[in-house]
Amino acid sequence: MTFHSILFESAERRPPSDAFAPPDFFVDLNLDQIVAAITAGKEEYNLAPFFHWSLHDADAVLYRHEVMRDLEDADLLNHIKSFAGALRSMRETLKQAEKRYYRRQKEALFLDAVDAYCGAIDLLARNLGLADLRSRGLLSFRDYLTDYAASDRFTSLLAETKKLKADLSTVKYTLQIKGGAITVRKYASEIDYAADVEETFRKFQQGAVKDYKAKFIESPQMNHVEAAVMDRVAALHLDIFVKISAYCQRNVAYLDETIGAFDREIQFYVAYLDYLAPLRRAGLSFCYPALSSRSKALRVHDAFDLALAHKLLAERATVVCNDFYLSGAERILVVSGPNQGGKTTFARMFGQLHYLASLGCLVPGVSAQLFLFDRILTHFGREETIDNLRGKLQDDLVRIYEILDQATAQSIIIVNEIFNSTTLQDAIFLGTKIIERITEIGALCVCVTFIDELSLLNDHIVSAVSTIVPERPAERTYRIVRKPADGLAYAMSIAEKYGLTRRQIRERIKS
Repeated sequence: MTFHSILFESAERRPPSDAFAPPDFFVDLNLDQIVAAITAGKEEYNLAPFFHWSLHDADAVLYRHEVMRDLEDADLLNHIKSFAGALRSMRETLKQAEKRYYRRQKEALFLDAVDAYCGAIDLLARNLGLADLRSRGLLSFRDYLTDYAASDRFTSLLAETKKLKADLSTVKYTLQIKGGAITVRKYASEIDYAADVEETFRKFQQGAVKDYKAKFIESPQMNHVEAAVMDRVAALHLDIFVKISAYCQRNVAYLDETIGAFDREIQFYVAYLDYLAPLRRAGLSFCYPALSSRSKALRVHDAFDLALAHKLLAERATVVCNDFYLSGAERILVVSGPNQGGKTTFARMFGQLHYLASLGCLVPGVSAQLFLFDRILTHFGREETIDNLRGKLQDDLVRIYEILDQATAQSIIIVNEIFNSTTLQDAIFLGTKIIERITEIGALCVCVTFIDELSLLNDHIVSAVSTIVPERPAERTYRIVRKPADGLAYAMSIAEKYGLTRRQIRERIKS
């Protein structure tokens, strides 16, 4: 198998570019927050575009699953991180070289950068050779790296780099400073009298004395005097420095493009696993979902909103997990129940699960069977703005029309509390028309609504309700369960809010 990419099995599956903008639904599903947290601290790799491009082929997803499974081995992950650290140090050295003014210093830093690169390649090749790899991606990369490390191109670069570093270590010289003149000469085994002088005068020291030693100021940038000294040192060892200059010119393009791409792309997996690590330590589960582009049977156990989980973890709060399933002809989940009961969070979780699964990532939950969609379309409430002269209802209708116009039988539609700006009668009428149209299309859908009637329209719909603590109706469990919508929980919540429960009325009468 020829290695093309650690993210894409073949060149044909690689997208035409990596300048992808975030999908329209990212903000609605809080995926923008998730990706921002995953890529934080790794800006040099420009990883965000990889999280903006979903896959639509089950084998392409499996290719990434295999790599992610391999990288869950702590030793292998550490080897990859060490390699990335070495190449990061190499790039930093090259950046420092670009900032220097004097040629000799630039050349020395370039030599250091190539030396770091050679060492990183050599070490990673040995470590991968000992690793128990199972994924197609890492196995083919190991073959590529092994061949590259044994190639004439690399072995000659490695040998020449080591030879020049060894030659440089033999360069010794002496400086004679007299007045304003500096004389540079080859080192001729002159005696260093510094220790003798210190020993001679130590016997005259009495108590604490003033230190007259001058502090040497180290600067990454050479000054003109240091540069002139280096030029004279180079003249004394001309053969070595001529070779270094020729080496730098000849090896400008030393970095192998495929290995450079691997270094960037592998961070997709490393960053995601690092993002999951604290949640896993807190006891939350993640799984590799089973995906199908044909079957719309869904089954998820103990899933949660990933963005919310990170926030709750920072607050040391409990993360509530939920289950759901669709089977047979079921296509639409209508979620109702009291406000602030977790309905919107459930809808976001549904979208996050499917999108993260389409990236080839682990998803929140103990187990998951999901659908491989062609697109996700969302309608969440927006604040009215002066830029949009449409009213709230008109804006809702325009947006939902655009969604239904784009949707196919392979799409996922997530609608969150639509038409709450109109009368109940109109909301029921419009909501019914929309659900009927989604049913005709055959798309998967989650519809969060205050209209219980929408859960009874046809056999493709499943009712799910956000629950409360029975003995304390105002307290939410944030659990969403499959059961018929009856409006009682919502009514009790409203009654509690306005002091109209039986208990509250009786207490007021007594008083």
